[in-house]
Amino acid sequence: GYGIRGVCYRETGEPMNRLEGKTALVTGAARGLGARIAERFAEEGADVIINDLSLTAAEATAKRLGGRAVAADVSDSASVGGMFESVATMTDHIDILVNNAGISGIEGDNDAQERIRLRAEALASGAEPAEALTGGILDVTDQKWRRMLAVHMDGTFYCCRGAVPLMPDGGAIINLCSIMGTFGRGAGVAYCAAKAGILGFTRALAHELAPRNIRVNGIAPGWIRTDMTEPMAPLHPFLEAQTPMGRLGQPDDIAWCAVYLASQEANFMTGQTLSPNGGWYMSQ
Repeated sequence: GYGIRGVCYRETGEPMNRLEGKTALVTGAARGLGARIAERFAEEGADVIINDLSLTAAEATAKRLGGRAVAADVSDSASVGGMFESVATMTDHIDILVNNAGISGIEGDNDAQERIRLRAEALASGAEPAEALTGGILDVTDQKWRRMLAVHMDGTFYCCRGAVPLMPDGGAIINLCSIMGTFGRGAGVAYCAAKAGILGFTRALAHELAPRNIRVNGIAPGWIRTDMTEPMAPLHPFLEAQTPMGRLGQPDDIAWCAVYLASQEANFMTGQTLSPNGGWYMSQ
């Protein structure tokens, strides 16, 4: 059965320990989805290594979960290389890699909140003022485009390349994609392109590593309440109205999906993308 906080228990009241004896590295895990995934992994018996850009933030989460911490900018090849050198001093193997680190693209964008407000007003009135259409391709600079692909695509590639030599046969890689990568959406071309690229990369790497029984899968979340989506709060009522289940998702909706993909329950799953989205995809 399922006990408090959704943790799965045997009839004896003991946790299932589906990841007992496994070592898991989760990127971008100081907070948000990454932190919740790491928390559920730890509850299921995994030894978690928390990565984040800030070592202080990673250490705080690792201390709470009884894990360890490493810092790296996943968009930088040398930084990722240094991270795996550090990881190799902590453990001789990584059983699970979760490529979670990501950005929305509006970090530090002082105009983003105003664009979101205008968009919400347009949706509420049924109009589509020109001001609400800003933030599209004409506003994507070379720097913004490269940064988006660097964090998501390059970061996923660098971390997979670094982890595979430490990964025993039977390991699991989980790449965080997005429903925006499977569906696409205006005013988010860079983000959608980066996440769609991860989908293709996931399938290709699954083929490549299948002979070693290393499974590679993706999770494409729908709209989830996190720090990253909080700036879009004015749009949340409209997103909820578009979602058949009538709500935005919670971090646990993604974390439990990651637990499943990391566990032996999913030992015949590879090259797949699971998309917890409350039915949002059906309503588009």
